[in-house]
Amino acid sequence: MSRRVVVTGMGTINPLAHNVKDTWEAAKKGTIGIGPITQFDTEEFPVKNAGEVKDFKASDYMDKKEARKMARFTQFAVAASIEAMKDAGLDVAEYDKDRTGVILGNGIGGLDVTEINIRNLAEKGLRGISPMSIPHLISNEAPANVSIKHGLHGPSFTVTTACASGTDAMGYALFSIRSGLCDIVVTGGTEATITPFGIGGFIKLHALSTNPDPNTCSRPFDKDRDGFVMGEGAGILIFEELEHAQKRGATIYAEVAGYGITCDADHLTAPDPEGKGAAKAMKNALADAGMKPEDIDYINAHGTSTPVNDPVETKAIKLAFGDYAKTVKISSTKAMTAHMLGATGGIEGIFSILAVKEDFMPGTMNLDEADETCDLNYLPNKGEAGTVRAALSESLGFGGHNGAIIFKKYQA
Repeated sequence: MSRRVVVTGMGTINPLAHNVKDTWEAAKKGTIGIGPITQFDTEEFPVKNAGEVKDFKASDYMDKKEARKMARFTQFAVAASIEAMKDAGLDVAEYDKDRTGVILGNGIGGLDVTEINIRNLAEKGLRGISPMSIPHLISNEAPANVSIKHGLHGPSFTVTTACASGTDAMGYALFSIRSGLCDIVVTGGTEATITPFGIGGFIKLHALSTNPDPNTCSRPFDKDRDGFVMGEGAGILIFEELEHAQKRGATIYAEVAGYGITCDADHLTAPDPEGKGAAKAMKNALADAGMKPEDIDYINAHGTSTPVNDPVETKAIKLAFGDYAKTVKISSTKAMTAHMLGATGGIEGIFSILAVKEDFMPGTMNLDEADETCDLNYLPNKGEAGTVRAALSESLGFGGHNGAIIFKKYQA
């Protein structure tokens, strides 16, 4: 029998708040964390809004010398990991740090650092490049710095599967504990790409919303949706082997029941039009968990608010859940947090776990009139209390990457 895995700690930095408690309270109220872009001048850009992390000071979590060694995405990961480790009691507990890993998802890395140094290269030549530019910008620096911060010597690496990165990182954390490689894994995702090139690149793909109203521009499954809204932040979770958690008296939020992963192998930027790959990932997660569709009470959908994604995802849920697709409660929390790319699986994993723990499902904000192709129960504009025995969170990424993870109520 494989080792059981539970969640014992969580931490987050995101457009709604700088901690889990305030983030969850905001999500239950349907708070929109999107606003005008302040990190650069958008005068020449048709996109004006993003889900920025507001009033973030890295020096609140680490000394300034440490912070200067990190790009923004890494600062988010380290800051959220501090909350997660404390929440799990690992800031004071005795445990084997050689058997504690860090597996994080990240889509793009330090895009802010890349842009600054390329600009400096163009203006000043070689002398304009910072000696620390490469260590700042590469994706593995997030888990590396988390490992350094907490003195963790187990496996430490990045999973990069675009917008599925955070979910896939959690999946590999699950595997690492089940296999006996680790007892604890710090996992989730982090991202910070609200930069001229980050926003501009997605504009050129016609992927972003040009709706000027920050309160309504992200509207998953709505007929008037016109693209996703870029977000940033980190969602970090502590996965732990059950007996290990029990022995140290840890609080258990939920059990990690199953994980599924597939690739559409169809298109670089669009999902399989019939949703077959995403459906298979969800089916694989159910099989891995030994569960039936009817065992899932809530799905935290990818729900990007793009014209292409939302109908395809609706098809995928129908393929995976059959007739029960019309019954299961579903929502996209991206209308509140925006789309945090590689970090999205982490924050949506936290929402799913809290839905299970507190028997409350957040709503899909700005869903005023559903697209006729999006005809499932997407909890429009209001969260709903109700028993949540298990929740499935799914993420779909460019390249056809699909990941789905299931959390269920912990029972001894």
